[in-house]
Amino acid sequence: MRKWIYRPTVEGKASRQAHADLPEGTVERELGKEGFFGPSTQMIHPRPPTGWTSWEGPLRPRAFDLARLGAVAALPWAARTVLHNAHLRLRHWVCPSSMDRLARNADGDELLFLHAGSAELYCDYGHLTLATGDYVVLPRGTMWRIECERPTVWLLLEATNGSYQLPDKGLVGEQAIFDPAMLDYPRIDDAFRAQQQAGAPESREWRVEIKRRERISTVTYPYNPLDALGWHGTLMPVRINVRDLRPLMSHRYHLPPSAHTTFVAQRFVVCTFAPRPFETDPGAIKVPFFHNNDDFDEAIFYHAGDFFSRDNIHPGMLTLHPCGFTHGPHPKALNNMLTPKKLVTDEYAVMIDARDALEVGDDMPAVEWTDYHRSWRTD
Repeated sequence: MRKWIYRPTVEGKASRQAHADLPEGTVERELGKEGFFGPSTQMIHPRPPTGWTSWEGPLRPRAFDLARLGAVAALPWAARTVLHNAHLRLRHWVCPSSMDRLARNADGDELLFLHAGSAELYCDYGHLTLATGDYVVLPRGTMWRIECERPTVWLLLEATNGSYQLPDKGLVGEQAIFDPAMLDYPRIDDAFRAQQQAGAPESREWRVEIKRRERISTVTYPYNPLDALGWHGTLMPVRINVRDLRPLMSHRYHLPPSAHTTFVAQRFVVCTFAPRPFETDPGAIKVPFFHNNDDFDEAIFYHAGDFFSRDNIHPGMLTLHPCGFTHGPHPKALNNMLTPKKLVTDEYAVMIDARDALEVGDDMPAVEWTDYHRSWRTD
């Protein structure tokens, strides 16, 4: 048995309620353990704690425009690696056309996020029609391929040697954020049965590319191995769209990103920011509070909309805030801390909080906004 050292204290000039009723002319900085899941302290400062004038060393916040990567790949295993560590591998995949063979990940569960386009997914379990904004969880070892009439753009999030699960929703109940009944699953429908008779373009043979320890093995079948007649059980791919999510809200209190957790893995979590009303209580802050990254590296992929807490960020970009420094809203957003310009947010974004340090892929410096760390400056 173990327990956090816990002794609630109010010292000096402070607000007794976190994220609300700050002393006039001050800003709040949160120091916490386990991301936003553990004990925390809210520090009060007379000026934003992001007011640095220079930055040296590798810890600086970074931003990448993945839309500029450009390269296409016929198969997911040739997609560009964006970030990685021993427990997570994030790839950016531009798929130009339908796959002529199957993919199978033996390294861990795969989470597909369809950033642009539409596609038909065929896998061991059946067929799913996919649209922009879809998440698809593919259990480790699932054979799959996509068909698309036009290029599609994806994020591939591998839970290396791990699995995806649903977060514990605690007091708000299992149906909060999204009801598990909203999770769609592949069907053995007419489209799936029809594809069983279709061979690869050049022959009746089907190849399966299996990735294990970042090496590829190819298995060839004289028939289409997606030939299931039926199945029953509790292990299956599932799909949900970001527009199906119903964010938790509080009109009197700004909720931390952990309230928007969509999937959890062994050493990281995936959260989704979706449109929601701003807080209406006059004393509640309406923008993300400044906070320390002391246990997690944070990466955010900006999918669609107007990203109110960031300047000069557009859809298709990704930011990385490594563990070890304070960050928060940019100066323009901070001006709206108590009085927002809109009634609701207008953004969709995918956030990954990784417990272990993330390495940047070899191709990323070519598409980096190198002055991103200067974007908090007011001069």
